[in-house]
Amino acid sequence: MTAEDCGVRRATVDDLAVLKALWNSMRLPADELEKRLTEFQVVESADGRLVGSIGVQIVRPHARLHSEAYPDFAVADDARTLLLKRIQSLASNHGVFRLWTQETAPFWTRYGFQAASPDTLKKLPEVWAGLGSAWLTLQLKDEAAIVSLEKELAMFMEAEKATTARALARARTIKRFATLIAIVLAIFVLGTALYLARRNPELLLGK
Repeated sequence: MTAEDCGVRRATVDDLAVLKALWNSMRLPADELEKRLTEFQVVESADGRLVGSIGVQIVRPHARLHSEAYPDFAVADDARTLLLKRIQSLASNHGVFRLWTQETAPFWTRYGFQAASPDTLKKLPEVWAGLGSAWLTLQLKDEAAIVSLEKELAMFMEAEKATTARALARARTIKRFATLIAIVLAIFVLGTALYLARRNPELLLGK
C-alpha cells in the first residue's frame, strides 16, 4: 500500500460491519464505539478496502485521538500518516489548539507528540479526566497568545459598541433638538400669520 493509492474520509454506516469486526479483533469496546461512529476517520484503499481507522473526539479547543485500529499493522504507519494529515485539517476547521492521545505507537512521538507534564495535564478537558493520566499531547497553536488576542478583540468590540452607542445617542439628541426647533418655528409662523390676519383682515379676503 502507498499513500497515493488510498484516501481518508469520515466513517459511514456502510463501514460499521467492517469496523465492528476490526474493533472486536483488537479487543476494543465495539458496542460503545458503534454509538460514536461519526467520530471515526477511515483510510480506504483504491479497491475499497478499509486499511485503518481512528476516532477523533473534539471538545473545543481540544481533540482526542482514540481507538485506532488496523487489519494489517505492516501498513499502519502509512495509514497513520494519512490520518494525521486529515486530523490536522479537522483541527484547523474546528478551532482545535491541542491534540491528546493515549495511543502508544512510536509513530505519534516521532511526529511531535510528547508526554503531558503535570502542568499540561491541567488543560485536559474534564470529560477525559477519568481516562487516566498517561497522555501524549501535541500543541497545534499557541493557546495563550490566541486567548490574549481573543480578549483584545472582545475589548475592541466592546469599545466600538460603546462608541456606536454614544454616536446614536448624540444623533437622537440632535434629532430631538431639530424637531423642537421645527415645532417652535411652525408655532412662530402660525402665530405671526394669525397676528397679521387679525391686524389686516383684508389679507384673508385677498383685497
